[in-house]
Amino acid sequence: MTEEKARPTMLTYVESTPDQLEGNIANRDNLTGELVRAYVDGGYERVFIIACGSSSNASQCAKPFMVKYLGYDVQVVPPETFCCYEHVLGPTDFAFAVSQTGCSTNTIAALDKLRALGRPPIGLTGNLDSDFKDHASILVDYGVGKEDVSYVTRGVSTLALFLMLFALEASHVKGLIDGRKYADVIAELEKVPNRHRIMQQNTHAFYESHKAELTSMDVVYSCGFAQGYGLACESALKMGETIKVPSFAYEAEEYIHGPNLQITPNYTFFFYDDLGVSKDRLRTIWHATRSVSNEAYCITGSEEIDDEHAIRMPFDDICEPMLEPVYVLPVCQIIACRASTDLDSWNSHPMFSEFSKIAVTKTASILHVMPY
Repeated sequence: MTEEKARPTMLTYVESTPDQLEGNIANRDNLTGELVRAYVDGGYERVFIIACGSSSNASQCAKPFMVKYLGYDVQVVPPETFCCYEHVLGPTDFAFAVSQTGCSTNTIAALDKLRALGRPPIGLTGNLDSDFKDHASILVDYGVGKEDVSYVTRGVSTLALFLMLFALEASHVKGLIDGRKYADVIAELEKVPNRHRIMQQNTHAFYESHKAELTSMDVVYSCGFAQGYGLACESALKMGETIKVPSFAYEAEEYIHGPNLQITPNYTFFFYDDLGVSKDRLRTIWHATRSVSNEAYCITGSEEIDDEHAIRMPFDDICEPMLEPVYVLPVCQIIACRASTDLDSWNSHPMFSEFSKIAVTKTASILHVMPY
């Protein structure tokens, strides 16, 4: 009798992410081609990404890169907000909706809203056989593969990468960047999978040396600028939904304009260095926070942050810092998974059992996509 195959966990998909990233980078033409053609051939400029949850956070991670290479603003809009309020699209505004499972009721509604507005309902998903196929005129697989856990990890990294690849390919096709710049970015993208593996190792080491602190968190703040803010958004979500503690994301300057007034030595902080023009300000804010709490950590390559409070990005060949989220996302994913496992905090409060029955978020076919 064969042993039953172990069920995959969050860590299973974190560890498999670099191989998926590597394949997606190599296959970037086929992966992004349909969306790039729709954008370029339609003469579009500004981009509206309609998404929530981790899909929204992945979009926030990719947004600074997209703005830089497309040369136009990128808006990340929650589906309900788009459907009810923010759906005034100009003639050159390009909109698409994202759902990894393709079963999110609010994102399906956004596809229907796009159709009602006379716009092509374009859907990005990790499952082409989902309900999305019945609502989208253009359906794009963004290259996550199969991820059968509730708290997604590989899907976040691959979506952030897909959106960056889309912007890069569209920029190249439109002649906004030349062949040399394109080749330089691709050369750095090819280093991303190994950087991801290194950040996995460094995060596991950090967790082992800080296990007592990371399994005793009461309130968690995650902060950053630009792509660091995107990382903070996913950090806050992952730690809140798995460890089950109050967990908040702030743009770092916004954090010190009010939310900082409540902090105590019992609060835990994660600062995500954007490696760019705001890095000095972020480190100043980290220093200010350290005057209150010893549990203030920074994900950085800077030696200005001491070893006890740093999760290192030990890379001296970073030329495009806006690629950072694709290889730094495993930091919050690993901490969330390991702390939740050690605390056995996966299950919600018993009173939560009725919540999802009252406020439905997924179609019935979700059970065929992701067995919660």
